[in-house]
Amino acid sequence: MNLFAVFVLLGTALTVNCDTHSLHYIYTALSKPVGLPGIHQFTAMGLLDNRMIDYFDSEHQKKVPKQEWMRERLPADYWDKGTQSRKSKQQWFKVNIGILMERMRQNDSSTPHVLQWMHGCEAETNPDGKLRFVRGMDMYNYDGNDFLSFDDKNGVWVAPIPEAQPTKRKWDGVQVLKEYTKGYLENECIDWLSKFVNYEDKQLRSASKPDVYVFGKKVKEGTNLILTCLATGFYPKDIELWIKRNGRVLTADDGLKSSGVVPNNDETFQRRDYVEILKSDLSKFSCEVVHKASNVNVISVWDHSMFIDPEPPGNMGIIIGVVAVILVLVIVGVPLVLILKKRGIIGGDGNKSGGSGSPLNPSPTGSQRSDSPTGDSEPCLTVVSENQNQPAEQRGLLPNENGERCEQNGGDQV
Repeated sequence: MNLFAVFVLLGTALTVNCDTHSLHYIYTALSKPVGLPGIHQFTAMGLLDNRMIDYFDSEHQKKVPKQEWMRERLPADYWDKGTQSRKSKQQWFKVNIGILMERMRQNDSSTPHVLQWMHGCEAETNPDGKLRFVRGMDMYNYDGNDFLSFDDKNGVWVAPIPEAQPTKRKWDGVQVLKEYTKGYLENECIDWLSKFVNYEDKQLRSASKPDVYVFGKKVKEGTNLILTCLATGFYPKDIELWIKRNGRVLTADDGLKSSGVVPNNDETFQRRDYVEILKSDLSKFSCEVVHKASNVNVISVWDHSMFIDPEPPGNMGIIIGVVAVILVLVIVGVPLVLILKKRGIIGGDGNKSGGSGSPLNPSPTGSQRSDSPTGDSEPCLTVVSENQNQPAEQRGLLPNENGERCEQNGGDQV
């Protein structure tokens, strides 16, 4: 099996319609480590409008925010519960892959196998600004092939291959499971989607773009000068800044120094990087600043003139002699995300059927919804059956109706 038929790194922009929004969660588990950089035995991530908002992998064992507004708006309790939830999922995926390999008579332990689960919802914006449910998805994939999906409109499971029919019959026979799945997709998922869109909108409205200046300043040694790149007036504080010489990023090995991010007196921030160079160096020097929160990438090219050092932030409107060529590239959502190649929902190329598998199940016991952001935005799962007296085709297929409930208010997953 070609692992790269399953893992796809997206390096191009994704167009997002401002009138529609989506929230997806993707989990990918391998039966064994593959020893490739960046590919972990278990990975989980959340995507808002195709932009990664949180991440977990088996190496770091911690659910972490991938957007500043997630870090600022959601309390530590949310991330603690999310970490425990994904650790539990990690174990369940491990058990289910073993069940699938046994069922498929895949005895060759040298070949890694892949189990994936994706669920989420999509919504449109009503004239009153509220989100209206459009569709939900809850689907499973084994070794890169479709296995089972939930038909939200008709409230039944769809099995594209004969091997999935036993699972379909069992799941269709559990009414509370179907009701929970439908309820999560149409209600709880939309509630969290609305929260996240609101948080993001507030962040974007409050974000301040950096002002960028690049200038030279004389030093005591007559043959040298200090080249400085200053980014100031930005909020929030996360920022990336590079000084480049003929396109090459200068580092500490080149004598580069940095002030780090420090506060201004108006609740914004600044960062100043500088390096000592020869006056006679006619190379092309530039300063590049990326501030994701304000969706701006600024490139300022130094024209080799000597300028007066700008005054302290807060009076940036009266800076004298700062001349720069500024190229502003508006970033329209180009973070690196992991997508399912087999899916056309986020990105992919086809719906090849084949293979078989037994995915994990959302627990009907966790169907209550929460209005508190201290909960978890993903559906609950329950422990799969590990009764070795059952045949493989019956194990790991049904929810444990007596399983543990979610945390209070529908928060954590069991």
